Amino acid sequence: MKYILVTGGVISGVGKGVIASSFGTILKHCGIHVTSIKIDPYINIDAGTFSPYEHGEVYVLDDGGEVDLDLGNYERFLDVTLHKDNNITTGKIYQSVIEKERRGEYLGKTVQVVPHITDAVQEWVERVANHSVSEDGNKPEVCIIELGGTIGDIEGMPFVEAFRQFQFRVKKENFCCAHVSLIPQPRSTGEPKTKPTQSSVRELRGLGLSPDLIICRSENPIGDTIKDKISNFCHVPPEQVITIHDLSSIYRVPLLMESQGVIPFLSDRLQLNVGIQQPRNFMRKWRDLAERIEHLRKEVVIALVGKYTKLEDSYASVTKALQHASVQVGYKLKLKYIEACNLEKTKLQSDPVIYYEAWQQLCKSDGVVVPGGFGKRGMEGKIKACKWCRTNNTPFLGICLGMQAAVIEFARDVLHLSNANSTEIDNETENPLVIDMPEHNQGQMGGTMRLGKRRTRFSGENSVIKQLYGNKNSVEERHRHRYEINPKYVGDLQAAGMKFVGHDEQSERMEIVELEGHSYYVATQYHPEYLSRPLKPSPPFLGLILASVGKLKSYLSSGCRFSPAQLSDNDFDDDYPVESTNSLKVVSSTKPTNSNVSGSD
Repeated sequence: MKYILVTGGVISGVGKGVIASSFGTILKHCGIHVTSIKIDPYINIDAGTFSPYEHGEVYVLDDGGEVDLDLGNYERFLDVTLHKDNNITTGKIYQSVIEKERRGEYLGKTVQVVPHITDAVQEWVERVANHSVSEDGNKPEVCIIELGGTIGDIEGMPFVEAFRQFQFRVKKENFCCAHVSLIPQPRSTGEPKTKPTQSSVRELRGLGLSPDLIICRSENPIGDTIKDKISNFCHVPPEQVITIHDLSSIYRVPLLMESQGVIPFLSDRLQLNVGIQQPRNFMRKWRDLAERIEHLRKEVVIALVGKYTKLEDSYASVTKALQHASVQVGYKLKLKYIEACNLEKTKLQSDPVIYYEAWQQLCKSDGVVVPGGFGKRGMEGKIKACKWCRTNNTPFLGICLGMQAAVIEFARDVLHLSNANSTEIDNETENPLVIDMPEHNQGQMGGTMRLGKRRTRFSGENSVIKQLYGNKNSVEERHRHRYEINPKYVGDLQAAGMKFVGHDEQSERMEIVELEGHSYYVATQYHPEYLSRPLKPSPPFLGLILASVGKLKSYLSSGCRFSPAQLSDNDFDDDYPVESTNSLKVVSSTKPTNSNVSGSD
């Protein structure tokens, strides 16, 4: 087993997750089986009890693991299925060591950070690295480990010490360290500054780890002079200094890294059986994807009505799923974040300007997403957004709490149950349209929800969502919730036109709802965003984008394939070759692009 450790310096959020994912993408295109591990130095057992404002979204895996959002990057970039043990936290490590101590496995010894905690980290990494994460069941050959936080953080010290020992445990030819550091460029001088990186590398070396690669993150491209200076002061050859500036798309990061000689270096350093001369079509699909994103001309405006919109990472997977679908359809995504509580009448009284601005954004959008969430705040705003979409024929996708809001709104307005609500919001409501699941609501918060992949069986033959899924009888998607639609009201809701077209295969819980006679009004109890991939967009999101640009009917009538007429309607040039992917058409370009474009990372 070969290991690549990715560490970070100067600041957190420097882009280690994308860099680690890019290493995996490059190696996977070389035919090497790759797995990933994310280490989070916090004491929490998992990410399940985090506020989205604290740490971004909580990402859910097939096995129900609630993990860091970076594992979502790994799964999307590498198209693999990770497990909850691929996310290591301080809490998990200490819990495992304490449980061993209670069983008497350390009998007679004083349990200490070194060697017991550090040994536990190394054993965990070796065990998880050998688990298959691909559909073919092949054992990984390379494990990419991202160490969260910043070098020098006190909570990360046990992990740094563990990997100082680990490099000797697995031998030098099987271990590589890549250090990601920021190169700031103060506006007062306009000159890139290398001193923070020098200090960060010096601290890393002082802790016993010497970087083999230094990945320099910067806002703008940096020249060879800066690379040579970093090489000189950080004791690595210039060719082992990789520069990654802000790009127009994160999908360009693997291409930029590959162009700077990452493959021959890793092949030599880790003794990988990879040819230095790559075929002409190497990473062709990935390159086509990056090119296509930059050449999209038309825009589709989607409003995301949520509770945690002040931090965009709170809805990272939803945002990515919308981007995947938009690119597949041939449109550039313009996403509007709307705070749900700004749509409520209380906001009209306290701040009418914000209230009317929020409603203006909602009304001007081509489509609307109401994602998941917890608690009372913003619920009425989500319900009002659902009503707007339903009564104005605006394409709508509700997810988890979004589905529950859609059902409550329909019951209030169509069934005239004015006090309909969820027991999560109002435990005394006379019409509980949404109720808790007792087996998933036992008073303990961590890891007790209905989590992970479960099978949903379709029941409607003419269902739009069933057609988008390829007319399958059932699908498997990931869940994260404690509340469900009350089966007592399902009959009345369906009689009024709200059809439940998907049910849990085992418990008959309501999973998918559609509205008859609407352009696209779909809501799911599961979270389809978790399984969306850049070249395989999630069907519910694809349906939303197609409906938002007026192409859903023609797409369904063509058997869920894009016709040449639809492709030409996207206004692409004639010299854009077409490549078939998963029954959809991917349009690519060979035109040069401006790599200096600054964008979100």
